Amino acid sequence: MASDKVMELTDNSFDSEVLQSSTPVLVDFWASWCAPCKAIAPVVDSLADEYDGQVKVAKLNVDENPATPGQYGVRGIPTLILFKDGKVVDQVVGAVPKNQLENLIKKAL
Repeated sequence: MASDKVMELTDNSFDSEVLQSSTPVLVDFWASWCAPCKAIAPVVDSLADEYDGQVKVAKLNVDENPATPGQYGVRGIPTLILFKDGKVVDQVVGAVPKNQLENLIKKAL
């Protein structure tokens, strides 16, 4: 991960870091073998830097943590889900342009 502002989540930390967060959280569901996940990673890193203090940005490896993606119906990756007050605000699937992710984040601000 390029940005130190992107948090690495696990099934165990998801509840405390995302659902109980007072700040909106953008979660990137990804896997190491996924080419579109790698393509969108620099965009996710730059958003973490730009929205530091406003939105938490986190990644969850779906291979290492299968329970959480199953809970949220993640079928394709990358899936980015925006949470606010423990609830899903919106989500996008696939390597989408940066402005689409910025529009997603703005829904929670």
